Amino acid sequence: MATGYDVVGSGEHTVIAVHGWFGSARAWQPLIPHLDPTAFRYVFVNLRGYGDRRGEPGEHTLAEAASDVRAVADAVSAERFSLVGHSMGGSVMQRVLADAPERVRSLVGISPVPASGVPFDDDGWALFSGAATDPEKRRAIVDLTTGNRLTGVWLDAMVRHSLEHSDERAFADYLLAWAKTDFHADIEGDPTPVKVIVGEHDPALGEATMRQTFTRWYPNCTVDVLANCGHYAIDETPVALATSLETFLREAP
Repeated sequence: MATGYDVVGSGEHTVIAVHGWFGSARAWQPLIPHLDPTAFRYVFVNLRGYGDRRGEPGEHTLAEAASDVRAVADAVSAERFSLVGHSMGGSVMQRVLADAPERVRSLVGISPVPASGVPFDDDGWALFSGAATDPEKRRAIVDLTTGNRLTGVWLDAMVRHSLEHSDERAFADYLLAWAKTDFHADIEGDPTPVKVIVGEHDPALGEATMRQTFTRWYPNCTVDVLANCGHYAIDETPVALATSLETFLREAP
């Protein structure tokens, strides 16, 4: 039985949104006021170990997460749907496509993790792998990935959300899933319409990375770079993000 999702809107086009490593279904709230609830039905999911699925057992793999997303689609009677994924959620949405391509109308990645995973040097891996047990490392990651340019009040709020809405074990497991899993051979050449939306201040998952991965693997992929934005467009530039997102979704077959 599918659990752990919120529905906003009643439009004919179902859009399933998958949160990032620091997120949850509630992390999309800054974006929701700017979405069109008459054209779209948005389904904001919680992955296992997040939100109202904290404490739920699981392996926290991409395959498991993708299976859970399909279960949510079944629960809301969506045979075909578009997918939106932020960061880690961008990896999950591509696994859904690889496993059930006939069900996916289009993909929108918001600073998405490529299907090849993410390479780390030793210092970077020490920072990210230590974040499960160290809130200061979580804060440093959010600061780094938004270009060291945003108020500490917001950084602290992001860390609080992460701590309050995710299990420590799930948080640690999902890092291995999105960073160390390479399944790009499963999606390379897929004709599904894809849009990737990135921030100009995102040092790792910005335009250059998208052009080395997404645009090479998906023949129908476009890239949109948001000004005055880092890795967290949902918070940093929600109006611009909603505009870019829905402009694309309205054209999905």
